[in-house]
Amino acid sequence: MKPVVTAEEMRALDRATMEEVGIPGLTLMETAGRGVTAAVLRARSRHGHVAVVCGPGNNGGDGFVVARVLRDHGVDAIAYLAAPRDAVKGDARAHLEILEKAGGLVRMIATPAQLDEVALAIAGAEVCVDALFGIGAVRPIEGHLAEVVGTINRARIVIAVDVPSGIDSDTGRAMGPAVNAHRTVTMGALKVGLASAPGFAACGEVEVCDIGIPAGVIATAGVKAGLVEERDVRAWLPRPAPLDHKGTRGHAVIVGGSPGMRGAGRLAAVAALRAGAGLSTLAAEGGADLTAVDSVMTKAIDVSVAELLRGMSAAVIGCGLGQGARARAWVGEVLAAGVPAVLDADALNLLAEDPTRLAGAAGPIVITPHPGEAARLLGPTCTAAEVEADRLAAARALAAKTRAIVVLKGARTIVCDGTLADDFCAINPTGGPALASGGSGDVLAGVIGGLLAQGVAAADAARAGVYVHGLAGERLGAVHGRGAVSADLGAAIASVIAQLARA
Repeated sequence: MKPVVTAEEMRALDRATMEEVGIPGLTLMETAGRGVTAAVLRARSRHGHVAVVCGPGNNGGDGFVVARVLRDHGVDAIAYLAAPRDAVKGDARAHLEILEKAGGLVRMIATPAQLDEVALAIAGAEVCVDALFGIGAVRPIEGHLAEVVGTINRARIVIAVDVPSGIDSDTGRAMGPAVNAHRTVTMGALKVGLASAPGFAACGEVEVCDIGIPAGVIATAGVKAGLVEERDVRAWLPRPAPLDHKGTRGHAVIVGGSPGMRGAGRLAAVAALRAGAGLSTLAAEGGADLTAVDSVMTKAIDVSVAELLRGMSAAVIGCGLGQGARARAWVGEVLAAGVPAVLDADALNLLAEDPTRLAGAAGPIVITPHPGEAARLLGPTCTAAEVEADRLAAARALAAKTRAIVVLKGARTIVCDGTLADDFCAINPTGGPALASGGSGDVLAGVIGGLLAQGVAAADAARAGVYVHGLAGERLGAVHGRGAVSADLGAAIASVIAQLARA
């Protein structure tokens, strides 16, 4: 996985590079600015002027380097300083003076009157570089600086340095007005606010600039988050073997799909097969409408699922389960069975009154809440908005409370393994609007269940399942747009897994 760091972790990496490795801060800033300059040069097509809007801190220092190096390439680049000159200190001040000694122009926009004089030039730039605050932003942008942000956002192409100004580097939340970048060049390592929701939507394309921090420094820094990569998923997925048969690939049981909600159970049952399980059984309350596609077996249950669970490799419970007395009892039986299990939807709602029951499960448990379900599990006063305000913190809190593998669904789904004590969060980069349709969560639960049935470790099954589910959604979205439906996901998931297995 690609390391994903908080602002404090990034500062510690910078300090270690300067103090332990011996690379001066002035050199780190020069390297950072040159990395941003390369991105600006790639983005230009009209040979117009470039506006570099700088703040007083290190982010602004990077911007002064950008303006100087662009001028060395013959680009009409002007630095605009949105702070009093005497507020610029340290390495940033040194690079401001180097820019001016090299013949560069610095225009002041520290007051509304100064901004008014050049606002059209900034907004009309071919490229505007946002070097206001980066990870240094700790409070909402207000007043005059909000007007500066608005001016930046009117430019044709906006490239942010490190983190778009106004975006919380640790959560991705917009702290009031924020820059909406087309591209973000971040220094040394990905930041949480760039990799997770909602911040990733304000960053455009993100590239990591190597500023000289040794890989060994990052590896030993105790980073608590990572962005899942394709190579990770290939390692987690089971590989086809010449002697495979349906018995060796596991049997998944889906407990759900009650009358009136049959479709949810069917989607999960098919998805388990598409993920590679050898057998899949849909177990639900009986009735003439208890049917599924030919490849899925059905089992009518009226009282208990305990006996059925004894012959299964994995279980999925909750998709269209209902919340009656029988459903409540079945959730308890799944937790007691010792079978690797995925709990979704109604199963989570039934556990909301006492989520700690999950910690006593006899087997590995994966839970797949959306933000509303996560809030109910976290406590009666928690809201979905609070979960979304800091998704990594919510996933960690839920993992600690339940001791389960938590899959916090949503844009940039997060997986946190509550069976460990390290709080590590895996952030999933795949997915998109095509998954915003009824039933896609049922499919995800089935995919993870199908991987569990094949013997994949619970945390690996969760991370791999989320990745392939998201990539399948991207592919469907490219073809069907908003018309993609969850019933199409199964075949797309099988195709994604087959491709990854061949790589």
